[in-house]
Amino acid sequence: MPGLTVLKTYRAGYARRDVIAGLVLTTLLVPQGMAYAELAGLPPITGLYTSITCLIAYAVFGPSRVLVLGPDSSLGPMIAAAILPLMVAGDDPAKAVTLAAMLSLMVGALMIAAGAGHLGFVADLLAKPTRIGYLNGLALTILVGRLPSLFGTSVDADGVAAEFVGAVRAVVTGEANGIAAAIGLLSLALILGLRRVAPRVPGILLAVVLATGLTWLLNLDERGVDVVGGLPQGLPPFTIPHASWSELGLLAAAALGITLVALTDTISTASAFAARTGSAVRPNQEMIGIGTANVAAGFFQGFPVSTSGSRTAVAHQSGARTQVTGLVGAAGILLLILLAPQLLRTLPQATLAAVVIVAALSLTEVSATKRLWKQRPLEFAVSMAAFVGVVVFGVLPGIAIAVGLSVLNVFRRIWWPYQAVLGRVSGIDGYHDVSVHPDAQLVPGLVLYRFDSPLIFANARTFRTEVQRLADADPRPQWIVVAAEPITDVDTTAADMLEELDQDLNARGVSLVFAELKTPVREKVARYELTRTIDPTHFYPTIEDAIRAFVAAHPPDSPPDSPPKDRESGAPD
Repeated sequence: MPGLTVLKTYRAGYARRDVIAGLVLTTLLVPQGMAYAELAGLPPITGLYTSITCLIAYAVFGPSRVLVLGPDSSLGPMIAAAILPLMVAGDDPAKAVTLAAMLSLMVGALMIAAGAGHLGFVADLLAKPTRIGYLNGLALTILVGRLPSLFGTSVDADGVAAEFVGAVRAVVTGEANGIAAAIGLLSLALILGLRRVAPRVPGILLAVVLATGLTWLLNLDERGVDVVGGLPQGLPPFTIPHASWSELGLLAAAALGITLVALTDTISTASAFAARTGSAVRPNQEMIGIGTANVAAGFFQGFPVSTSGSRTAVAHQSGARTQVTGLVGAAGILLLILLAPQLLRTLPQATLAAVVIVAALSLTEVSATKRLWKQRPLEFAVSMAAFVGVVVFGVLPGIAIAVGLSVLNVFRRIWWPYQAVLGRVSGIDGYHDVSVHPDAQLVPGLVLYRFDSPLIFANARTFRTEVQRLADADPRPQWIVVAAEPITDVDTTAADMLEELDQDLNARGVSLVFAELKTPVREKVARYELTRTIDPTHFYPTIEDAIRAFVAAHPPDSPPDSPPKDRESGAPD
């Protein structure tokens, strides 16, 4: 419980800053919590219940002093995609709340188990290019999905394109509520405008207060403007959610996806703020902290949560020093529910939609996408594939596609690794790629070849084909020296390939030689008994040693060697 350590070492000078940051955070947590609950297909009050419980739980079990947890825009569509298909006609909102709470418990259990098992590295499964594409697709999905609420209408459509067409048609045909649309658009303009011209002004809070007050003064809810309505009064109730076995099976797949996204968000956000504060990231403890927060939310009618980069930034900029900031924020929300549950009764749904749209825009990675386009076209294509997967197939299939593309991209790099012939470049130490330095000097009769990957089943054929091509050059080399420092592993498939390749090269009068092979890999080569065919003396600690040995054995004026003889069998080496 890292929170206990914080309390033991807490300084009195932190209190003022933590309290102020917590109060500022409350003004952000309330409207966003309600908006993200609706994004997840749940009643707005569940967003406040979730915020309270997860902030308290993370303050006790979370290792970071500054991270802020809560309902998240990136998880909302995933939660909705998981629970809405399980709803049948006639189900009341209580069913959705129960399913979301069960999903939160499952996510929490997965995270705690993974943290206890030191599996924090699973966050790496979602590579940055695919994560960029996923977030861009998610942002577009959220934005389009909120357009009907922004314009005060509803659309019965499935898919991003259909929802967009339906929203535009409602506006053109006059089905949209003009007053609600005006409130929504003005709220959106106010939030975005203040972010640009006065970023320190809480635009979201100001928009919520103005829209709520205006609706109350003019009785706009009686003129067709959809409002949140009164919130239940009292503490979040402790409940034990339940679901059928068939429902649990469907929720499990969503829980895996949500766990991966939440973990990736948390590790990246924690790393960014740890660099600012000079602290260290503890991935496994982060998983336990977030897992505990999700379990707590699940027992109090909440839904899955993650770290919020925007709210963490607000807390950090407001002077937060410890997780007491989160406790103050939870207390502020709790006081609102207990003392003023009707305060936000006339909050327009169009304003909540504007809050969600702003959050969706903050998810976009336009500049990062442009950078991929300029720097790595292939990774740009992977990113766009993840984007299309989310937009076309939906949020949950989209995350599966994104993870699959990340794994395939890693496999592609191992399957077709970078390969180079090396030579000496005047004025530069070492040996360098001749395709980059065409004037590099080569040793006559010797080819220095580098293979930038572990040598495994997936790329063994690639290695063999390239070495054979080098051996077929005219004039034919006498030695092919593999600069083997990048080769961090050799599996059994590759070992069999090396044995066959060496026999083939020996028949042509070419020796296969290794330089800078790491000791663990050299030990594997010995276990594979490759030295039955590859001369044990043809393993050199450095490239320079290999070249000196070649020059000593092949003086420049000496005639080409005949195929070398094996020491015992007389076969070519």
